[in-house]
Amino acid sequence: MEVLQWILFAGIILTSVLSVINSFKSRRAQAIAERGLYAARTNIYMGIMLMLIALIQMLMFSGSTLRVIIGAVFLVIGLFNLFAGLRNRSAYQAMNRTP
Repeated sequence: MEVLQWILFAGIILTSVLSVINSFKSRRAQAIAERGLYAARTNIYMGIMLMLIALIQMLMFSGSTLRVIIGAVFLVIGLFNLFAGLRNRSAYQAMNRTP
């Protein structure tokens, strides 16, 4: 159980760093399609991070009702961010392909 906790914690740290990096790249990009692509990646990493936080809330601690509810909310928000990021990523990639 402790190994799983460290793996989830490392995943949260990694996705947080990637989210911040892509957020900075998004703000500095000149082209609209490039800016959107970095913003979509930010959403994807943020969604994964929120889902990992939800897993920690649900699996690592005692199963109190409040913890399960908070974990479920984080899971839903994380899934929404992930799917929105994937949708936006495909749209901006298509925009980059057309001349």
